[in-house]
Amino acid sequence: MTEFDVTCTACARLAQFLAEGRAEHPGYHCAPVAPFGDRDVRLLIVGLAPGFHGANATGRPFTGDYAGVLLYETLHAFGWSTAAQSVTRDDGLQLRGCRITNAVKCVPPQNKPTPAEIRNCNAYLAAEIAGLRAGTVLLALGSIAHSAILRGCGLRPSAARFAHGAEFDLPRRLRLVDSYHCSRYNTNTRRLTTEMFRAVVGRATALAQAV
Repeated sequence: MTEFDVTCTACARLAQFLAEGRAEHPGYHCAPVAPFGDRDVRLLIVGLAPGFHGANATGRPFTGDYAGVLLYETLHAFGWSTAAQSVTRDDGLQLRGCRITNAVKCVPPQNKPTPAEIRNCNAYLAAEIAGLRAGTVLLALGSIAHSAILRGCGLRPSAARFAHGAEFDLPRRLRLVDSYHCSRYNTNTRRLTTEMFRAVVGRATALAQAV
């Protein structure tokens, strides 16, 4: 089993980008960002990668960046989070029955990890998935997270096609639910609306609570 490693430098390009970030922003986390949330997981949310001025700065997934605004508001509305805003790593917010992670644990330049970087990091996600109990729901935020989950389950990325609101059965009675990523671009262009996102999280919640 591959344990999370905050000192990981397996991807040379990402390690160099983090080193440059630490030099420019000494107060930033600028290291691989660990998963955040409850150990007793019924809902695992998988994003793309830390945002430079968000999770890469704070050290907690979706904390301090725009994408986290809609995510944490929605999780709070459905009872997964103790607060509707995630501001800093030590703000006291807790997730209950929910955990948040990313397909790639280090911030990539221009928020675009390479295929090789996604593959390199997949062992961490695979280990997280292996530790889930049967019936857990995985919510993929975007197509890269969707493919990473499939790979982490030992499946080909082509085994199931990404589509907003799509649902798939995974090995060990795990369940995959897809959503467009709650990024600023997607919400500003209304590719993803608040109502669309709430509907998907509501469906994932219902599936998780039915087990």
